[in-house]
Amino acid sequence: MVSSPIAKLSGGCMRLFIISVLLISSIAVRADDSVLRNTDVFELEYAADPQVSPDGSSVAYVRTSMDIMSDRAVPNVWQVDVDGDNHRPLLSGPRNYSSPRWSPSGDRLAYVTRVAGRGAQLHVRWMDTGQTAVISNVRRTPGAVSWSPDGKYLAFVMFVPDENKPLAPPPAAPKGADWAPGAKVIETMPYRFDGRGYLETGHDHVFVVSAEGATPRQLTSGNFDHRGPLTWMPDGKHIIFPANRLEDAEHHPAESELWAVTVANGELEQLTDRKGPDRGAVISPDGKRIAYLGFDNKQLAWQSSDVYVMDVETRETRNLTGGFDRAVDDVQWAGSSNRLLIRYEDRGRTHIGRLALNGKVESLAEDVGGTSIGRPYNSGSFSVANNGAFAYTAGRADRPADVAVGRSGRTPTRLTRLNDDLLGTKTLGPVEEITWKSSADGLDIQGWLVYPPDFDPDTQYPLILEIHGGPHTAYGPHFSLEVQLYAAAGYVVLYANPRGSTSYGDEFSLEIHHAYPGEDYDDLMSGVDAVIARGFVDEGALYVTGGSGGGVLTAWIVGKTDRFRAAVVAKPVINWTSFALTADITHFVTRHWFPAMPWEDPLAYWERSPLSLVGNVSTPTALLTGEEDFRTPMPESEQFYQALKLRKVDTALIRIPEASHGIAARPSQLIAKVDNILAWFARYPAAE
Repeated sequence: MVSSPIAKLSGGCMRLFIISVLLISSIAVRADDSVLRNTDVFELEYAADPQVSPDGSSVAYVRTSMDIMSDRAVPNVWQVDVDGDNHRPLLSGPRNYSSPRWSPSGDRLAYVTRVAGRGAQLHVRWMDTGQTAVISNVRRTPGAVSWSPDGKYLAFVMFVPDENKPLAPPPAAPKGADWAPGAKVIETMPYRFDGRGYLETGHDHVFVVSAEGATPRQLTSGNFDHRGPLTWMPDGKHIIFPANRLEDAEHHPAESELWAVTVANGELEQLTDRKGPDRGAVISPDGKRIAYLGFDNKQLAWQSSDVYVMDVETRETRNLTGGFDRAVDDVQWAGSSNRLLIRYEDRGRTHIGRLALNGKVESLAEDVGGTSIGRPYNSGSFSVANNGAFAYTAGRADRPADVAVGRSGRTPTRLTRLNDDLLGTKTLGPVEEITWKSSADGLDIQGWLVYPPDFDPDTQYPLILEIHGGPHTAYGPHFSLEVQLYAAAGYVVLYANPRGSTSYGDEFSLEIHHAYPGEDYDDLMSGVDAVIARGFVDEGALYVTGGSGGGVLTAWIVGKTDRFRAAVVAKPVINWTSFALTADITHFVTRHWFPAMPWEDPLAYWERSPLSLVGNVSTPTALLTGEEDFRTPMPESEQFYQALKLRKVDTALIRIPEASHGIAARPSQLIAKVDNILAWFARYPAAE
């Protein structure tokens, strides 16, 4: 966290907000190389998927850069020794390289990349010579890659399409005829998914292939999805994975059990059995215990995962983190059969912690993150070596993710400085943590202020309230290009974790169960008031934006108050009924976010819909959504846009072509998002 640039602040600061700064901010930012520019997105890099070698001596990781010509993120694989030496590319070029995985002896590295005319394939690199070989010839992208204990085989998960017959076979067209495409018959749910489009019918299955190359052998079958990660038993005879093998699996999307498949013959054994998801199994080095994540599904809006340990011989299971009121997102054995490492969130930060078998948790690193460069979401991953050393993605408020390594009893060390060449020459907006009491009930709320570069406490600034999505996610003191660009344009930015956010315990997350939006509105308004009380914000120049769940709250806010000069509602839910029946997460929304189906209790859906408040809106409000968004589909934004038009409220519908729910997956889309938000706000300068 960067310290506040304000040590002492008088309540009688001069109100000197200059409107022209907003109107020319885009030009001014581009003219000053010391301030972050929108096109700097093409110069950013970040580390992801760090894989420490089995002996703990080096780390292979995915280094993602931005290609300005293709307008896409390009992942390559790099390696760095744990002392920071020998930082070099292993696999680089115009192709995408992903999923680096060390062989058990560390002599080889498996990875996935495309082969001309054949799509994504499994490859192996011999570390002593640098030679590589394609070891698969599959039709779909392999995922969840895992080495057998003896290094002779690789297991992976791959989608297998169904052999569908048409419902009504069309007649043969005459030779040379130009008929319209045939009918597409949909009989599954979900039938489309955000970022993937309309789904081909089929299922994910587990495969195994020789590490020297051969025909992959399918181990699982049936109309069920078998997921990763894949974990081999020490004897190499069984592979453990999560799967939902219920006959009506599509009606229970949150369910999964742990299964073991016999490599020799594909026989299956169910290891867990409860209502709730079990996943992420890892085997202790001595082969006696299986650690995994899961929870008892009570159909709540938010349910945190605990760490369970199963005795392989007796199948007895116990919960290690039942008394630890934080969600655990990953678990690994820490080079010992008596200690585990976990990834968890606490008060806006992501930690790597040591978990003892008695349930005691000790934080080893609290700067995990930096892989979500657009907005300051919690993120990151880690891996563990045989000696207990771990590698992870380390982020800061002023830097995206680098590679860091740590070990119990030692301070973690950052090995890379991927963005010092760019951000080391920029004056970024300082980030300060703040807290306040909610006006609803006095609940403690945490947030962060980002100040414009060269902030002057005697000047009056416009304020942007930026709201996270989810709603069960969390912001933290992480690098955010979008927020930094707002600050570079002259705004103070407030982002926060209102009730419902993760990382503050289950009770805090469930404050909005069947009550969203609700008092999270009061949490955010109290935060705005707390910032105004500091004396450097112009009350006549307040702006609000947010995406997804933040779009819901932004639309709710303009229906509850007119204190904001302008708003941009990004990828929102406007009408909970239409959303629940068109989104790609229909089953989850109707079962977990509402007490009944829309036709059973339509009032419950309507009362929480921002559309119900549209008659109150006077704030100029733009809508911004990706045209290929299947999470909060475009009709949600169109409903609000046309309702505002009917009411003669200033509005605009900003559509981002080829963008899914993330909107900013490509660098130019991030630029378009930020620039259009700033341009809309600039239309409505501070009130006289």
